[in-house]
Amino acid sequence: MNSGIPTVDLSPFFAEGDEEGKRKAIKIIGHACSEYGFFQVVNHGVPVELMKRALALSKTFFDYPTEEKLKSGPVPGTPIPAGYSRQPERSADKNEFFMMFPPGSSFNVYPINPPGFRDVLEEMFSQFVNTGRIIENIINECLGLPSNLLTEYNDDRKWDLMSAFRYFPATERENTGVADHKDMNCITFVFQDEVGGLEVQKDENWIPVTPVEGTLVVNVGDVIQVTTNETYGKY
Repeated sequence: MNSGIPTVDLSPFFAEGDEEGKRKAIKIIGHACSEYGFFQVVNHGVPVELMKRALALSKTFFDYPTEEKLKSGPVPGTPIPAGYSRQPERSADKNEFFMMFPPGSSFNVYPINPPGFRDVLEEMFSQFVNTGRIIENIINECLGLPSNLLTEYNDDRKWDLMSAFRYFPATERENTGVADHKDMNCITFVFQDEVGGLEVQKDENWIPVTPVEGTLVVNVGDVIQVTTNETYGKY
């Protein structure tokens, strides 16, 4: 299925000896970063069944009554609202979300229900960290930077975030979702359920990114865009 943005197979980075596969992936990612600021990856190391389980448990959590979800609201004084929150009524963004810092962070607030939700969230976070290191190293090589420069530059990982979002249905009076924006970090991973809705802007046009099971969308954020003098992250 054509998603509108390049798709890259990361399997060569999990096997020994496939140098040609690595070179091909690096070339595609370099082109995607300069032309779109986005690309998709398959065979990325994050178990597909874990991703499906995370989506299912997130849906179960968001289906709970509001008073139940608010039991896992942010701790007062948290710099970023970890736990459950929803956008203010008058916000242009129409969603509710659950956010967490790395496992072990004192800022994290986990819901008791659904059972197993915390374990799945923490495993997802750990898997994303592993895949993130691979993506960082690939972008590092695409840019011709000294070995591990991006990893060392971005070595304080205690502020990494992972969020689950649910967007409210559109009404006759207004649309739904999140306003167009840029991410302020190095890289962002996104995976969608079957409803989809993600769009990428290129040359003033919006390109729908069709959900494909087991695929991760990678966004190159402002940090890399600025670091490369906007060579990467043109969106």
